[in-house]
Amino acid sequence: MEATTGYLGQLERFFRVRERGSTLATEIRAGVTTFLTMAYILFVNPQILSAAGMPASDVAIATALASAVATLAMALYANFPFALAPGMGLNAYFTFGVVKGMGVDWPVALTAVFIEGLLFLALAFGGIRTAIINAIPLSLKAATTTGIGLFLAIIGFQNAGLVVDHPATLVGLGNLRDPAVLLSLAGLILIGVLLSRQVRGAVLAGILVVTVVAWVTGLAPAPERIFGLPSFPQETLLAFDFSNILSGALLTVILAFLFVDFFDTAGTLIGVGRLAGFVNARGELPGADRAFAADAAGTTVGAMLGTSTVTTYIESAAGVEEGGRTGLTALTVALLFLLSLFFTPLFIAVPAIATAPALIVVGVLMMQGARDLDWSRMDEALPAFLTIVIMPFTFSIANGIAAGIVTFVALKLLSGKGREVHPIMYVLAVLLALYYGFIPHG
Repeated sequence: MEATTGYLGQLERFFRVRERGSTLATEIRAGVTTFLTMAYILFVNPQILSAAGMPASDVAIATALASAVATLAMALYANFPFALAPGMGLNAYFTFGVVKGMGVDWPVALTAVFIEGLLFLALAFGGIRTAIINAIPLSLKAATTTGIGLFLAIIGFQNAGLVVDHPATLVGLGNLRDPAVLLSLAGLILIGVLLSRQVRGAVLAGILVVTVVAWVTGLAPAPERIFGLPSFPQETLLAFDFSNILSGALLTVILAFLFVDFFDTAGTLIGVGRLAGFVNARGELPGADRAFAADAAGTTVGAMLGTSTVTTYIESAAGVEEGGRTGLTALTVALLFLLSLFFTPLFIAVPAIATAPALIVVGVLMMQGARDLDWSRMDEALPAFLTIVIMPFTFSIANGIAAGIVTFVALKLLSGKGREVHPIMYVLAVLLALYYGFIPHG
């Protein structure tokens, strides 16, 4: 096969597309798939942050711009197929934990996010974060992959209406007579069939089919308009307030943002990187420093524009499963986020019931991490099990990783196998125990 020439050839060489066993078409398709699975953030984030008193229109623009800038940095600087956006959970903590819970004005909370991003960036360039990730044992890394798969799956089940809240049992089965639930199930089966037949673009095809059916049947509202000219953020742009940032309470908030951002990003990079085949035999992700730096830069820019912490999205796994292996996938996502500034009504009309099957299928594929675990050794199996189940049960990647680290160190130490533990793991276990012991969680 002849090499691609011209502009496309330069693009292929810059991102090392052929070297990583991919094609330009595959990378673009993967980027579209990733974008569709995470486009919900474009309308969810403004809803959450507007509850903190921030202008929803400004937050919507800041969300799209921050996502585009951060993902572009991941594409051009790190050359990974990972997409970034304001993190779910982190935005809720911003609104309900800091602004409403602590009575902090949103400009002060935004300043805390900005400082956290700068600290994150310093740690990235210092190589500290990569050293921490490399110190985590292979068993916990494999468990992290599996746990993220379950986490994705429960999000998918919830969006599909297959799992609902229940006052007695916490969760229960949804209404299987609901046409929307049935359509989502049909999409799940469709994607499964296409994947079993090894049809390329199976996940994207499933999303598109369910979306069109939902629009035609009225199960989801079709976009009322396609085009809209955005304005630049007015009230949230550089709306910082450093007056009380050095108070004890705000320092705790900064550390909390840093903690959750760190472990959410670490878990996602390990899990999705492993799925993409980037993690080496020692369980390390080559180039992790650059990925971390892109993540941190996104948080810093996002705070300047007017949104909560930006983080690497686990939905990137959907694009990886579609074959995305280079920064060209991330570049595609970044361009779509920029386009969303003009076509937001169209993109956000893709309903949750259409992306839910994709999340469930990716969850299935990420379960392969469980086969790499030695379930016969309790000092390895119990920490791995807690890592896996606590992620979906508490709806937090960070909680699962923390539980795994603390129990791993405790079991090894009390079993007389303390030498098998990296020194950094001891430090992490102590810090995590103190964090969860002294900072309220709800």
